[in-house]
Amino acid sequence: MWDFSWLERRWPGAGYEDWDLSLDELAERGYDSVRIDAYPHLIAADPKREWSLQPAWNTQDWGAPARVKVSPMPALIEFIEKCAERKIKVGLSTWFRQDEDNMRMRIVTPEQHGAAWLATLNHIEKAGLMDAILYVDLCNEWTHSSWAPVFNNRPPYGSGDWNSPASLDWMRRAIAVVRGCYPEMPLTFSTNTHPHRYAEVSVEFLDFLEPHLWMASANTGDFYKRVGYRYELFDPKGYENLTQHGEPTYRANEQHWLGLLEKVILTTAAASEKADKMLVTTEAWSVVDYKDWPGLDWGWVKEGCEFGVKTALSTGRWRGMCTSNFCGPQFCGMWREVAWHQKLTKMIRHG
Repeated sequence: MWDFSWLERRWPGAGYEDWDLSLDELAERGYDSVRIDAYPHLIAADPKREWSLQPAWNTQDWGAPARVKVSPMPALIEFIEKCAERKIKVGLSTWFRQDEDNMRMRIVTPEQHGAAWLATLNHIEKAGLMDAILYVDLCNEWTHSSWAPVFNNRPPYGSGDWNSPASLDWMRRAIAVVRGCYPEMPLTFSTNTHPHRYAEVSVEFLDFLEPHLWMASANTGDFYKRVGYRYELFDPKGYENLTQHGEPTYRANEQHWLGLLEKVILTTAAASEKADKMLVTTEAWSVVDYKDWPGLDWGWVKEGCEFGVKTALSTGRWRGMCTSNFCGPQFCGMWREVAWHQKLTKMIRHG
C-alpha cells in the first residue's frame, strides 16, 4: 500500500523521490502489485491543475506532514508506466484527499462518484495502460469519515457502518456507473470495520471483498485502549504511550493478542465463503499505526504480520494480500529487512 505517499512524499529522503529506485526495491522484495491513490475527484475536476493538499496528520509517515502541492495527472500515467515496465500491477483506490478548495465535497451522488472514476480510467485507457490496472477500489475504508466524506450515514448508523441500507445503495450505484463502461474491471469498496457482516447483507455488486484487518483493532480496539493510543492526528501523545506500553503489552500476553487476530481472520474467511466472494487485503495484521520513532522496534510488529499472513493463507480464501501496511520506503526499519519481505512474499505466492 503506497496510498497517497507515492505522490506526496517526494522531497529528498521522503522515500518516493525516485520512483525507479523505489519500484526496483519493491520488486526486489518480491511484490508484484501496489495500491495507490489515483485522486479521481481532482483528475475529474481538472487534470491539468496543480492542487494544494492539506495534511491528513503530522503524526504518521503516510503522505506529507504539511501542505503539499501535487499534480496527479500526468504523474499517475508516468507512475503506472514505470510499474508496467517492471510487470508490477496497480490497484487504484482513493482516500479523497482534501485540497484547499475541498473539491471532494462537490461529489454529492453515487453517480458523480462513479463518474470521477470514469474520467480517471479514461485517461489511463487513452495512455494504453489498462492492462496494468489490477482493480479499482472506489473508496478506501468506506464509510470512514476521514476517507469517505462524500457519504454520511444517518442514525442509527455510524461512520463505520458500511452495511447500512443507504451505504449499500451508494456503493451499488457508483459501481454500476463504472461497470457500464469497463465491465471487465474488478471493482470493490474496501472496509476496515465489521467484516462478519459480509455474510449478513447482499454484496453481490462487489467483485471481491477488501477488508483491512488488524490485531490492534480487533475486539473493539482493545490493544490500543490498553496501550493508550487513540489515533491522535496532530499530537505525539499517542506515540509516546505506544513507546512506553506497546511492545510490553504485547509481550505480556502474546497468545491472547494473536488469538484476537486469528479470530477476526477466521471470521472474515467464513463470511467471504458465505458471500461467495474472494478476499484481497492490502492493509493488515499487527498494529494499524506505527513508524520509525525513538523507543519503537519493528520486531514484534513483524511477528504479528507473519502470523497474520500464515493464518490467512491457511484458510484458502485470499487471492491477494499484503505483508503489512508499512511496506514502503518511508518506513526504514521495516523496508530494509529485505530477506523478511522475500520470505513472506514467497509464502504468499505459494499460498
